[in-house]
Amino acid sequence: MLTPPTFADIEAAAQQIAGQAMRTPLLTSSRLDTFTGGTVHLKAENMQRVGAFKFRGAYNAVSRVPEDAARDGIVTTSSGNHAQGIAEAARLCGMPATIVMPEDAPEIKVAGVQRSGGKIVTYDRANEDREAVAHRLLEQDGGVFIHPYDNPHIIAGQGTAGLEVAQDFRAANQAIDTVLVPCGGGGLTAGTCLAIHAFFPHAKIYAVEPEGFDDTARSLASGKRERNSTSAGSICDSLLSMSPGELTFPINTAHLHDVLVVSDDEARTAVRFAWDALKTVVEPGGAVALAAVLTRKVNVEGQSVVVLLSGGNIDATLFAEIITDQGAAIA
Repeated sequence: MLTPPTFADIEAAAQQIAGQAMRTPLLTSSRLDTFTGGTVHLKAENMQRVGAFKFRGAYNAVSRVPEDAARDGIVTTSSGNHAQGIAEAARLCGMPATIVMPEDAPEIKVAGVQRSGGKIVTYDRANEDREAVAHRLLEQDGGVFIHPYDNPHIIAGQGTAGLEVAQDFRAANQAIDTVLVPCGGGGLTAGTCLAIHAFFPHAKIYAVEPEGFDDTARSLASGKRERNSTSAGSICDSLLSMSPGELTFPINTAHLHDVLVVSDDEARTAVRFAWDALKTVVEPGGAVALAAVLTRKVNVEGQSVVVLLSGGNIDATLFAEIITDQGAAIA
């Protein structure tokens, strides 16, 4: 049975990934502050190595695998950002990596895995179980399976993003009132909760999910891990996990103030806003926390707010379509 990570594990992860993962900046926008009435800082994990926070947990987990155990390589499942993180971490550690990816994964994420030397095995997101595919590969060829979010080293590694935020606010002698985090399986959310609450125990932390994939919201309401009815059907491809993790759910249950849900159109608006106001590229799944602020799903007036931009891997054609769309108005 896996042991849930603690804040000490996040501190250890920070040391483990130092020199490999970037310390990403906190971006600000006077336009966003005027619109919300709060002081908003955006943690730019879209600028992280491989374009997403996932490299943090991937390197923390892969670099801890003993050389003899990884002789047959690392195996994982991912729609793309964890895939890129594992492939790059495995390359840096001199290990082969096989990634089970959906057939409809964004081309930019497929190309990122290939650049790092990862082997891709595709599956039908709507009709196949990706973990069943991965375990067939393990039975055939061996290797070490690293779960994309239900792994203590993954969670601790993702938590280093929250640790950096907390350290930056402490150094500036500033408090944090509210934190919003994109949520799929809950690894980034759980790690962020542990890190932020170690420094700012009264901060309200919100997970943000795509509409139709609100398994964490439903799970918190019922008190048990609920499943989504499908694994396809949202533009937020990086957040389409089937269910909260066995490790992540108890952590998030203990720490989250609430879970917010945004539509695909609201995520698109946030992608446009990030480009227009911040001149930064964010993918739809990486922009859902910003979308929740822009659509006032939580009132942040007068508050010190942190929004995680979790990834920036979006195909050029989709990005062009979104930023040139004249649909919903931008703040």
